[in-house]
Amino acid sequence: MPHKPWYHKGLQFSCQRSGNCCKTHGEYAFVYLAETDIVAIAGFLKLDPEEFREQYTGLEEDLAILRIDSPRCTFLQADNSCSIWPVRPKQCASWPFWQENLDDRTRWEGPVKACCAGIGQGPLHSAEDIEREARETEEWYD
Repeated sequence: MPHKPWYHKGLQFSCQRSGNCCKTHGEYAFVYLAETDIVAIAGFLKLDPEEFREQYTGLEEDLAILRIDSPRCTFLQADNSCSIWPVRPKQCASWPFWQENLDDRTRWEGPVKACCAGIGQGPLHSAEDIEREARETEEWYD
């Protein structure tokens, strides 16, 4: 019989637009970009994908990342809204349901909750939906 995850009854989350997830927090300092992300964002900004790469990306362990030259994302606006929201990277769209955040309850209730005002707010997301989102995010970058 499979072991139930600690969040088997689901987790509440609703974005509160604090902007904290768009700022660097220790190990949370990278936004990874799949080619699909790059093409979508470049199109939204009316740039050629290569222009977008030159202006906005770097490399971390041979993976494309959004270059963040300050403690906050380039696309985070003063009102904490995202200027590329409709095409934001999969990593951003799936926050906070990343596998690394779900691996143990202390991480979720500690650094994740400290960073994110939306933890424990809003609708209850089922364990099945959470696991699907985490899995799809992992697969997105493979």
